Amino acid sequence: MSETIDFRNPKYYYNRELSWLLFDGRCLSEARDSKIVPLFDRMNFLAITASNLDEFFMVRIASLLDQKHAGYRGRDIAGMTAEEQLSALFDKTHDFVKEQYNTYNRSLLPALSKAGLEIIRHHEDLNDAQKEYLDTYFEENIYPVLTPMALDSSRPFPLILNKTLNIGALIKLKDDKTDALTKRSEKKKDDLDFATVQVPSVLPRVIQLPDAEDGHKVVILLEEVILRYIGKLFQHYDVVCAYPYRIMRNADLTIDEEEAEDLLIEIEKQLKRRQWGEVIRLEVPKDIDARLMKVLKKEFKIPEEQIYYIDGPLDLTVCGKIIKVEGFDQYKTPRYTPAPVPEFMETPNVFDAIRQHDIRVHHPYQTFDPVVAFVQQAAVDPDVLAIKQTLYRVSGNSPIVAALAKAADNGKQVTVLVELKARFDEENNIVWAKKLEKAGCHVIYGLYRLKVHSKITMVLRREEDGIRRYVHLGTGNYNDATAKIYTDLGLFTCDEAIGEDATAVFNMLSGYSEPNRWFKLMVAPIWLKKGFLKLIRREEENAKAGKPAFIKAKMNSLCDPDIIAALYEASHYGVQIDLLVRGICCLKVGIPDVSENIHVRSIVGNFLEHSRIFWFHNDGRDEVFMGSADWMPRNLDKRVEIVFPVENPELVEGVKHVLLTEFADNVKAHVMQPDGSYVKMDKRGKVRVNSQEQFCAEAWARVPKQPTPIEAHRFIPKEPQELDEEE
Repeated sequence: MSETIDFRNPKYYYNRELSWLLFDGRCLSEARDSKIVPLFDRMNFLAITASNLDEFFMVRIASLLDQKHAGYRGRDIAGMTAEEQLSALFDKTHDFVKEQYNTYNRSLLPALSKAGLEIIRHHEDLNDAQKEYLDTYFEENIYPVLTPMALDSSRPFPLILNKTLNIGALIKLKDDKTDALTKRSEKKKDDLDFATVQVPSVLPRVIQLPDAEDGHKVVILLEEVILRYIGKLFQHYDVVCAYPYRIMRNADLTIDEEEAEDLLIEIEKQLKRRQWGEVIRLEVPKDIDARLMKVLKKEFKIPEEQIYYIDGPLDLTVCGKIIKVEGFDQYKTPRYTPAPVPEFMETPNVFDAIRQHDIRVHHPYQTFDPVVAFVQQAAVDPDVLAIKQTLYRVSGNSPIVAALAKAADNGKQVTVLVELKARFDEENNIVWAKKLEKAGCHVIYGLYRLKVHSKITMVLRREEDGIRRYVHLGTGNYNDATAKIYTDLGLFTCDEAIGEDATAVFNMLSGYSEPNRWFKLMVAPIWLKKGFLKLIRREEENAKAGKPAFIKAKMNSLCDPDIIAALYEASHYGVQIDLLVRGICCLKVGIPDVSENIHVRSIVGNFLEHSRIFWFHNDGRDEVFMGSADWMPRNLDKRVEIVFPVENPELVEGVKHVLLTEFADNVKAHVMQPDGSYVKMDKRGKVRVNSQEQFCAEAWARVPKQPTPIEAHRFIPKEPQELDEEE
C-alpha cells in the first residue's frame, strides 16, 4: 500500500541537469538520422545542440559552480550535491561533445561532399584559384577589421568576451629585428610572446570560394582564413604557432532585488558585469601546441575537466550558417507558410469575431497575425478605452510593441508589464520598456522576487451594453518571430468570468492586490500548484472508487517534486498517466507500484514543441486547460503564470485532438524507457504519424475555398550513403 512507499525517495527521481542533457541528446539524434531527416535539417539540429549546450553552461553549470564555491552541501531532487552533479555533468558533456563532432566529421561532412558542398578544413588545402581569391578578400574585407593584441609587461592579458571565437598565437621576434615600440633587441632568441586576435563577429563566418572544377560549391571558415594570413598582423615577428580558442563565462545574473532602488538600473549594471564572469569552459583544437595551452590555462584559471579538446571547428552553431549556401533546396524541408485562421477570415474585425464565440489558434500551423491584429485594431478603435498586456520575450522589431505605443499616442490607457528578468532578453526588454514609457504607456518592470511569465492581453472596449473585456491567453510569448517555429496555442474570449479574472491579474501586477477568489483562471505562484494537486488527487480518488481515471498532459519540463510525488501516488492507485515532456523530466517510468501506469514521451521536430496542455478525465466530464506554466518549481512557486480552462465543446475536442495526435506520433516521438533512456518507436507495420506534418495539413484543410499552397510539408530527398557513425 502507499503508506509503505515513500514517493519522495530520491531513487525515484532523475537529476534535472542530467535529464536536460538527454534532451539535447534527442536533438543530436535528429542530426544523426539520415533515413528520415533531410541533410541540411540535420546540420541545423547539430547547430541547435551547440547553442543549447552553450546556454546550459552559462546558466546551469554556472549555477552549480557558484554553489560549489559557496560550500553549499544541499542535495537536489535526486539526492545529489552540487559537486556530485558537476562531476557527472563534466563526464557526460565531454562524451556529448565527442558525439557531436563524430556526427559532424563522420556523417555530415561526407554527406555534404556527396551533395556538392565542400568545406575547406585547412587553408593548406586551397588550390591556386582559391588562394588568389582569398588574397584579395582578406586585404579588402578582413584585415582592416582585425585587432591583434599582445601580452607582455606593459600590456596585460586582454578581456576575452563571452562566446567569442579568438585566435591565440605564440610569436617570436625575428633575429634581425628590434621591437619598434619597446626597443627590445636583447631578448633571447627563443623567447616567445603571447598574442591574440578576436575573429570578428561582424563579418560572415562562412566564406564562399570559387566553385571547384567538378562544379561543387566550396566554403571556408573565417578563422581559417585569418590563420592563413596571421603573419601579416605581427610585423617583425615570426608566428611560431596559432590556434583558435573559445571561452564560456558565467552569465547567470545575481540581482539583489531587496537592495535595488530601481530594478531597471540594477539589471543594466549586472548586464555589464556579465562580460567579467568566471570562465567556466574553454574550447581548443585537439592538436593545440602545449606551450600555447599552458598560457591559456594559466590566464583563464580553468581546471582540466572544464577544457574541451575539439576535433573540428569550434562553435558548431556555424552549421546553421553553412546551410544558408544557396543551391541546396532539395536537402531542406520546404518552408511552411502558416494557414489563415478561418474565423478571422470570415469576420476581419477581431472584436466582432470574438463576440460570436471563443476562438482557438494553433501556431505555427496557423498564422500569428490575429494576435498582432488584436492589439493593432485596439490601438486605432475609437471605442477601445484601455489595453493591458504582459511581455516576456518579444521580437527585435515587434509590431505588438509598435501597436502599444500607437495606442498610447491615440489616447488609450496602456499598461504593459515588461519582464526585465527574462534571461538573455534583458537588454532587448530594457530597450522596449524605455520606448513604451516614452510613448506614454504605463510600464511595470516586473515584480519583486518573481518573474512574470504569463501570456495575457486584455482590451477594454465601450459597447452598447456597457464595457466589454476581450482577452487573449496563450501558451507562448508575444513574439511574431518565434511564433513561426514554436508550437503554441492561444485562446480569444470575451467570457465575463475570464474578463473578471484578467482584471484581477493586472490589478495584482500593478497594485499587488490579491483577489478574494478566482472564477476560472489558475494563477501562480500562490494558487496554481494547489489547483494542479487537487486535480491530480481527484483522479486518484476516482481510481480508488473503481472509476476510469486518466491524466494526459504536455509541457516543456517536469521536475517539481510535489507534482511528481502526486503523480506517483495517483499511478499507484491505477490512474493512467500519459505525459508529453519535451525537455527535462525528473520522473521515472516503470517503477513497480510507483510509476507502472505512467508513460512519457518527447517530440523533437522541425518546430519546437512549446505548448502546455492539461487534460483530466474527471469521471467522463473532461476538463482541459492550457497555459504558460510547466510543472517546475520555478513556474509554480517563483513566477506569475496563468493556466486557463477551455470550455467551448468544439474547442475542447480540438485541444484533445492535438494531444491524441501527438501521443500517436511514431516518427518524431522518443519514448522514455525504465532505465531513463529514450528510444524512437518501431514503425514496422504501423501507419506513419508525424504530428507536426499532420497539423500543417489540417490547418490548411480548415481554410475555406482555398487550395493548399504546398503539396506536402516535408520533402525527403534520397540521401547519399552515410558513413558508420559509431565510435
